[in-house]
Amino acid sequence: MSYPEAQYLGETGEISSTLRPAGGEPDLTMGTGTRVHYLGTGGSTNGAFGLYRWEMGPKPGGAGAHFHRTMTESFYVLSGTVRLYTGETWAAGRPGDFLHVPEGGIHGFRNESGEPASMLILFTPGAPREAYFEELAEISTSGRQLTPEEWTDLYLRHDQYMV
Repeated sequence: MSYPEAQYLGETGEISSTLRPAGGEPDLTMGTGTRVHYLGTGGSTNGAFGLYRWEMGPKPGGAGAHFHRTMTESFYVLSGTVRLYTGETWAAGRPGDFLHVPEGGIHGFRNESGEPASMLILFTPGAPREAYFEELAEISTSGRQLTPEEWTDLYLRHDQYMV
């Protein structure tokens, strides 16, 4: 393994960092009370990655078993207990636990503890996951009922293959 090809070819470096202070309002609230913070989106990282802080309330919620064809997904539990599906079993993820899922790897996550829980979710490369999250939030908030064909279309548009 070696370093990738250089992306910056300047000689002196540049001031280009972005700081997102803790404590800001979430970018999105899901129907179960989950608050999502867009820490680094594919758009803001030039497609390198997408990083999201996922703060789940005590109501049960999460993603069932699925896989992605175009991106990896990783989870790092910050607080509480998050059930993480490894493709074989549901494991109790606790603070400090990490799950990496390569392209095609079956996975899922849920908070079923009855207590708040939070984690970081990392996608590589930086796919436009915000549109998927926002569409799910709108469906939940509005109470709109999708047909099986509409769910299939939604999932296909967002590289989400349910198992």
